Amino acid sequence: MKNKIIEKFRDDANELNQSNIVDIAIKDVIVAPASTSIINIANMMTKNNVRRIPITDPGSGKILGIITTMDILNFFGGGEKYKVITDKYEGNFLSAINAPIREIMTKGVKTLNIKDTIVDATTVMLESKIGGLPIVDDDDKLVGMLTEGDVVGKLKNIIAGSDVEDVMTSDVMTTTPGTRIEGVTKIMVRNSIRRIPIVGEDPKDNTEKLLGFITATDILKYIGDHKLFTELFSNEGNDVVDITIDKLMEKDVITTDKYAKTEDIIEIMEENDIKGVPVVDNETGKLEGIITVRDLLKTIIE
Repeated sequence: MKNKIIEKFRDDANELNQSNIVDIAIKDVIVAPASTSIINIANMMTKNNVRRIPITDPGSGKILGIITTMDILNFFGGGEKYKVITDKYEGNFLSAINAPIREIMTKGVKTLNIKDTIVDATTVMLESKIGGLPIVDDDDKLVGMLTEGDVVGKLKNIIAGSDVEDVMTSDVMTTTPGTRIEGVTKIMVRNSIRRIPIVGEDPKDNTEKLLGFITATDILKYIGDHKLFTELFSNEGNDVVDITIDKLMEKDVITTDKYAKTEDIIEIMEENDIKGVPVVDNETGKLEGIITVRDLLKTIIE
């Protein structure tokens, strides 16, 4: 794949191979030790508006693991990590959320070295389908974090020029406003997606239209705002997970149409700090697809 990327960028290959990824990476990375509780990690994510936190050794600064918003939703009930609650803690939700993050963090983390180039980073992201990679020095100490958005921003001139309809994902996973939060988290975790358009019938003309948008970060923030992690109404937290998604979905959705250009989408994402834009028909309001930062990155090899 790396050779394919270099071929795509043959006019800029030398410059890209010499580009320092640290220059475009996030350098002030929020980290935590493995002893930090799951509840505190969730609160750190919502407070600092980050989707991933490297777990490091306080003494050496080396990476022990990483935790993402999807891991938290997985733990919350969307996937395999929920077994920490049901099996290890025998359904005691309050005890489980105070367990150390080492119990659900991802180990064996893929990283980039400070000597790697933007081509190296793009190759790893596309091959591994990873949205963010920690950068380490020659002593394996964390020095930064590089995301898909950082790479797309660097390569915007190369990505520019394509029509949205040629880049977007047309087979979109959607749900309806009446879906419970628990159901949405399961859809996200089981399909490895972080954002879901909410669709429903317009009573005016009985046609299906885009009604809202929900992301994994939205759900995590909602959970924190309603103090699920600190003031449980019941041991299982059912009072919050029974809430339907229409109560927290974003209704004023930023959208685009299939005739827009990729450079327009990059500008929308950068200006609004978002990573996905629903594609709708301007006349009917019907959802036609979604374009994400990963879709933009994939144009490099397609």
